[in-house]
Amino acid sequence: MNIILLGKHHGKSRSVKLGPGSLFAILFLFILLALVLIGAGIFAGSKFYGVSEGALVNPKVISAWETSLNEQKLQLKQVERAGQQKLDALTLMMGDMQARLYRLDALGQRLTEVAKLKSGEFDFNTQPSLGGPIEDDRSDAFSMNQFENGLKNLAQTIADREQQLGIMEQLFDHQQIVDDTFIAGRPIKWGWMSSPYGYRSDPFSGKRAWHGGVDFAGKDGSDIISVAAGVVTWSGERYGYGNLVEINHGDGYATRYAHCKELLVKVGDVVKKGAVIARMGSTGRSTGPHVHYEVLKNGRPENPKKFIYRASRG
Repeated sequence: MNIILLGKHHGKSRSVKLGPGSLFAILFLFILLALVLIGAGIFAGSKFYGVSEGALVNPKVISAWETSLNEQKLQLKQVERAGQQKLDALTLMMGDMQARLYRLDALGQRLTEVAKLKSGEFDFNTQPSLGGPIEDDRSDAFSMNQFENGLKNLAQTIADREQQLGIMEQLFDHQQIVDDTFIAGRPIKWGWMSSPYGYRSDPFSGKRAWHGGVDFAGKDGSDIISVAAGVVTWSGERYGYGNLVEINHGDGYATRYAHCKELLVKVGDVVKKGAVIARMGSTGRSTGPHVHYEVLKNGRPENPKKFIYRASRG
């Protein structure tokens, strides 16, 4: 291959002859120059777009990713903490509801016994009988909201039952008070009726005289009991009665227990039906150990016989 070189001055030229080896060297130089130019372009482009040497991603992007990842981790911890708090709250709620159910069972059992309901009619020792068709629910998971709503509904049901049972308890207690203040029975545990109500021969004068109560004779010092619940309005000595106990039972009724040897109650005491209130004696106008028993309605004596022989309530 011949290359003609022209000089500055016209007319002068020189011819250079290149062999195959020289041609290959020139071609290699051209390729090397092209590679250098391409590398320089890539380096300049990376600088222009903000990519550092040895890096393929912008550092600002990496920093943003790290910040987002940290925020997500923090949010995950917050969700876990909130979930644990909800679980703890639900656990406490379940424990409270279980305790309330125990109290309801005990109250229901008590009301069943007080009302003397038939065996098996109400049973608070077993689970209630349930039934009904199953609704088509295509969801397999039970959401937390559904669980919380179920607990709220159950709590409302328990509160409603507590209120109703509380009202029932008040009614039963009131009925129990009515039964306890119902005057019935004898004022002694053992003994016999020695003098009836009405006119009789006075044991001291022998003349016909009115007897406003009944007498029960018995052993000196034996128990005298209240025939009904009430409040003691007199406990002490009274002319003709000796040592006397008087009890107000409400609704205008009162009872008296006279000639006592010993008084075991004082004014203002609340006594239950069948409580021992005194000991039998012979104080006052008496011929021997006995209790003079009176029943008064609005301050006027009534025949105790109808109260002695009628059946007690409850």
